[in-house]
Amino acid sequence: MGLPPARPASQGAPRACVVGIPFDCGTHPFRVGARQGPDAIREQSRLVRPFDLFQRAGVANPSEFLRAVDVGNVACHPGDPGASYPLIEAGIGAILDAGAIPISMGGDGAVTLPQLRAVARRHPDFVVLHFDSHTDTYPIPGYNTATTFTRAAEEGLLDVARSFHVGTRGGSFMAGVVEFGREVGYTIVPYDEFDHDPGATLAAIRERIGMRPVYLCFDMDIFDPSCAPGVCTPEWGGLSAKEGLALLRRISGLNFVAFDVNTVSPPQDVGGATAFLAATVMQEFCALAAAAVQRFPQGRPA
Repeated sequence: MGLPPARPASQGAPRACVVGIPFDCGTHPFRVGARQGPDAIREQSRLVRPFDLFQRAGVANPSEFLRAVDVGNVACHPGDPGASYPLIEAGIGAILDAGAIPISMGGDGAVTLPQLRAVARRHPDFVVLHFDSHTDTYPIPGYNTATTFTRAAEEGLLDVARSFHVGTRGGSFMAGVVEFGREVGYTIVPYDEFDHDPGATLAAIRERIGMRPVYLCFDMDIFDPSCAPGVCTPEWGGLSAKEGLALLRRISGLNFVAFDVNTVSPPQDVGGATAFLAATVMQEFCALAAAAVQRFPQGRPA
């Protein structure tokens, strides 16, 4: 999005930092490539223009208001969670320790767990708002895209009772996944339920979360493959681009402390469409972050 790698100290400390996490587990049967996501999103983000004509966050240029910088990529080891997770956690932790909001781009869904670990150290009462066609809360061992939120709950990283998986749809490689996620304690909102009345669903989520710190996790397969074909595990019948961007605008005002967008897989993308849409999602993240900084200024750079 044309963000600089650093800004002069005279401008003040960054309020947000964009960071790439070029990691995937490398275990998908035939769609391996999310490790290339950050570079593809950066490439397509050249199409993103910084000025919000309608100033939804109360500022004309959210990324400039945030004094946002692009700090580059975490030096991951694709296919090796043991080596990569500490590096991801440290990278996100450094951003949080500087008082900035991390806005990350994966990578597959496995990149979220080490980020949650970093957020938990600074915001022990935080909740997760997870938009995805999959729960990523499966009753299987190990560290992979299907167990991100299983391990997060086991480690006590977040307030599970006030955290949400929204948009679950399609098939699965095993039965009982939704029931298991609910047993763990998450509120799971199936796509059909959300689609019936998105406004009411988001209003209920907003009321339940209140002023708690929020980690927004946005998996690109929440979108329909017609507008986001380049994802690891596509599911037909998802959000249109218009609906997905409208969803993000409807949750403005929450106390967002971290964002991630993930699962862009360039080898399966068509004309960079998914990466461009992900870059636009990140622009919406900037607007959400700008609104959060204004409403919840405590502990953030002036």
